[in-house]
Amino acid sequence: MARGISRRGLLIGGGAAVAAGAAGYAAQDELTRWWWRLPGVEKPRTDGAVDHPGAEWIAASSANWRRADRPGDYAVDRVVVHVVEGSFADARTVFRDPVHRAAAHYVVREDGRVAQFVRELDVAFHSGNRRFNERSIGIEHEGFVDRPAGFTDALYAASARLTAGICARYRIPVDRGHIVGHVEVPGTDHTDPGPHWDWERYLRLVRAAA
Repeated sequence: MARGISRRGLLIGGGAAVAAGAAGYAAQDELTRWWWRLPGVEKPRTDGAVDHPGAEWIAASSANWRRADRPGDYAVDRVVVHVVEGSFADARTVFRDPVHRAAAHYVVREDGRVAQFVRELDVAFHSGNRRFNERSIGIEHEGFVDRPAGFTDALYAASARLTAGICARYRIPVDRGHIVGHVEVPGTDHTDPGPHWDWERYLRLVRAAA
């Protein structure tokens, strides 16, 4: 409820005031979205800033991603789901190693904590396909493709909230055509997230979070 509106004012003309306020906030939100999408506009790059609320910032090596101005220069229309084939510590080590030449934007831990390694503005080298890298956000998940026990309730829930936020920012449809596994990227030799990843459950959680 807007500040500065008295209880009497709300009782007398509250409907109009609230409606006008809601319209104003909606318009402001829409302008913010359009500004974010403008090409050639330098977006905020504050050290340690994250795109997903509550994420921990851990900078990947600059050799593992490329500076960009997305979605101004590349439209973002995919989320790619990965599995680390190891622990969160393993992912952190390799993403910070310039020799590795790969990193995802995010890693989700078994306990539900989320770390961001590359800004969504930028192109992370996560899928093995340049065009897919340019158009997608990559999310790694702690665990192994052949160990379903590692895909905890906390991991599914946190990842779903993360993906829901990404889909809202870039207006990505929440479906299997736009939220894909690494195994589905053209030209890949990877199999993640593997047969134990519950896609039906995951999309249901993403839709609920959205």
